[in-house]
Amino acid sequence: MNRLSVAPMMDWTDRHCRYFHRLLAPHARLYTEMVTSAALVHGDRQRLLGFDDAEHPVALQLGGSDPQELAQAARIGAEFGYDEINLNVGCPSDRVQSGRFGACLMHEPALVADCFTSMREAVTIPVTIKCRLGVDDQDEYADLQHFIETVAARGCGIFIVHARKAWLKGLSPKENREVPPLNYQRVYQLKRDFPALTILINGGIQSLAEVQTHLVHTDGVMLGRTAYHEPYRLAELEHALFGTPLPDRMALIRQMREYTERHLAEGGKLNHISRHLLGLFQGLPGARGWRRHLSENAHRDNADWGVVERALASIHEPVRVPAA
Repeated sequence: MNRLSVAPMMDWTDRHCRYFHRLLAPHARLYTEMVTSAALVHGDRQRLLGFDDAEHPVALQLGGSDPQELAQAARIGAEFGYDEINLNVGCPSDRVQSGRFGACLMHEPALVADCFTSMREAVTIPVTIKCRLGVDDQDEYADLQHFIETVAARGCGIFIVHARKAWLKGLSPKENREVPPLNYQRVYQLKRDFPALTILINGGIQSLAEVQTHLVHTDGVMLGRTAYHEPYRLAELEHALFGTPLPDRMALIRQMREYTERHLAEGGKLNHISRHLLGLFQGLPGARGWRRHLSENAHRDNADWGVVERALASIHEPVRVPAA
């Protein structure tokens, strides 16, 4: 399991975002947006699962709570070529009807264990779990410990833990990403108590120093919003952790040209891709002009690569910045 990965984020980590992130961090493991098992079993699989070979290694995150349906969805994902299937037990949704998924399942570790078993038996690629520290009134470490023990007893060896609780009563999904306090020590304790398991930590991680600290206590770090809003941070972490040379930001954008023009030729829109590039020059002279030009023009019907080139004119070279 990789030391660096990018979290599954709804509306953000689509195939275009992942292609861009792969250029920034060749060694990182990338995750899809969550796809519900029902949507995958009954919906347009190519639209939901299509990806570029350059994205490998890439994991498919599934949401659901029906073991048989999840097994079928996992099998479909494996047949599409994904490298890992991840079950979402961390999304702060309070749905309790038959299609429930996410953090509410932390109340039902035995069901999660059944889901894991069905998925693992359906595929030969790794099946992993992404969870929270707990939900609502689960304040004790013992609750998290029981959840991990129950699922690990079925053979799950990899857990990605968002170091916050989910408050399903009273907070929106957006608030659940920010309001519940972070408790990294509890994730560290998990690794001490379950040394044979691979424990990855997620939640509020921003700097190289933070990543290095977490790697002392856990097996890997998963970045979320920082990777999206400041994507060059991924390149800096890739450089620090794996020794990959820092890429030039202008060169990164031009590496996206062939991919973008292929998307346009297939009838896609420029802003499907350009929206993921907005933060690349964060903190540098001209970054605001870059973002403004793309935001104001990339959605137009006739927008082509020239919009990107004109936006680049806002940036003052050189833009190579050493790692922090």
